[in-house]
Amino acid sequence: DLTLAYNPGAAFSFLADQGGWQKFFFLGLALVISAYLARAILHDEFRLSGKIGAAMIIGGALGNVIDRLIHGHVVDFLLFYWKDWYYPAFNVADSFICVGAVLLVLDGLFHKKEPKPTDEPATDNP
Repeated sequence: DLTLAYNPGAAFSFLADQGGWQKFFFLGLALVISAYLARAILHDEFRLSGKIGAAMIIGGALGNVIDRLIHGHVVDFLLFYWKDWYYPAFNVADSFICVGAVLLVLDGLFHKKEPKPTDEPATDNP
């Protein structure tokens, strides 16, 4: 179903009832993580699946940042349920973050990047 839910907290409304400080915390956290992932992409620290995953996380995080800046909360609108069971409402940005995180984990598990050779020869002396 399409629904309308306002989420001032994090995933599943974590910290939603904390009086407002969490807005700035999540804004800062999203910006720091996005900057770190952008730097890692530019420094070629991931393979292709990791780069795609990092880009998805950056896009989702910045989408939620825009919501927080404009509305003061994230707008969630997708609701999935089956009979009496339901999954908490979420948005497309949340989906990008989750899929991106899975891609980053898979990249880390299955695509070990070889260390770059250094220009200096190795020595046995400490």
